[in-house]
Amino acid sequence: MNVEKEFYRMMATQTEIALATCIASVPNVRIVNFIFDEEKKLIYFSTFGDNEKVKEFETNNEIAFTTIPHMGNEHVRARGVVRKSERTIFHLAEVFSKKIMGYANTIEQVGENLVLYEISFTSANVVLNFESADVIEL
Repeated sequence: MNVEKEFYRMMATQTEIALATCIASVPNVRIVNFIFDEEKKLIYFSTFGDNEKVKEFETNNEIAFTTIPHMGNEHVRARGVVRKSERTIFHLAEVFSKKIMGYANTIEQVGENLVLYEISFTSANVVLNFESADVIEL
């Protein structure tokens, strides 16, 4: 298995991550759409600024995530740090819209209310199936 190649393929084709936070020893997880910037090695996602997860990020910016496979078991999972991006959803609107069906409508309708966040991480577990998994360093 070429771990790096499989990592980039999954990050380009899978559209959702389960994003986990932990505040006062209480875990919380939610599903968010994402894009991955290969050059910057960052995951981007958007959310409403008054969302509960935003408050959680401000309290503890350490997160974990796993991509959500829509076929088979292949996925990427990692731990990282989340922060509010200096960019906006409008900077990445074209990329989001190409990857995620219907996202252009979301941006058009509520884009002014969306805050863009980014996740940085240095390594990830790449799982193709129950017998084939490895770690990639970014």
